[in-house]
Amino acid sequence: MTNAQLPSFYAPQLAAGHSSHQLNPEAARHALQVLRMQVGQALLLTNGQGLLAQATIQVATKKECTLSIGHTQQVPHSASRPIAIAISPVKNASRFEWFVEKATELGVAHIFPLQCQRTVGAHFRLDRLQGVAISAMLQSQQAWLPTLHQPMGLAQVLAQPFPQKLLAHCLATGTKSSLASHAAQPSPGGVLLLVGPEGDFTPAEIEMALAAGCQAISLGNTRLRTETAGVVGASVLSLV
Repeated sequence: MTNAQLPSFYAPQLAAGHSSHQLNPEAARHALQVLRMQVGQALLLTNGQGLLAQATIQVATKKECTLSIGHTQQVPHSASRPIAIAISPVKNASRFEWFVEKATELGVAHIFPLQCQRTVGAHFRLDRLQGVAISAMLQSQQAWLPTLHQPMGLAQVLAQPFPQKLLAHCLATGTKSSLASHAAQPSPGGVLLLVGPEGDFTPAEIEMALAAGCQAISLGNTRLRTETAGVVGASVLSLV
């Protein structure tokens, strides 16, 4: 059975050199009761930081699932450069969870919940979003988990050390270039895309971002929902 066919499990404490690992109760329940795995069967472990290990079930009881770790490897990130999306949460929590899921599948490295003047009803739980990201990482057979940051204001996000910063806004004033034209530019240190709330950035916020070195970009000719704009941006950037 190839690695692509093996079920994957998240093991944040996994490190190079480990010879055994015990699945936490939730993961053990999924492996033994849902997937009905048995002693001798193989699975994959990842710590979400690029380390991937093939393991075999050695002990399988109602209270314990212990694994013997075999081959391990450090997997390079799927993106050619770190992609960060700073995006305003939306009132509907499930829509923001959908964005986190899709961004994880696309290999985004950092997600910054962005608090803007027009951000409305941004009530979400980071622990729940972390669970969404973990599930998406495992489902898409990746070894890298995006970093979910605490909510930040615009000034804090603009201070993040990304050499390329792009601002998606809807105002018709000023010059904008296509996101694709910037995506093709080499930026080994990473790229940060800022996506505003449903009411868009305010003129003052746009001015602040441009003064901080952001380049205004367009995501197309239609007005997109916030979470859709985030996924479109991540998709274009991840294709390079």
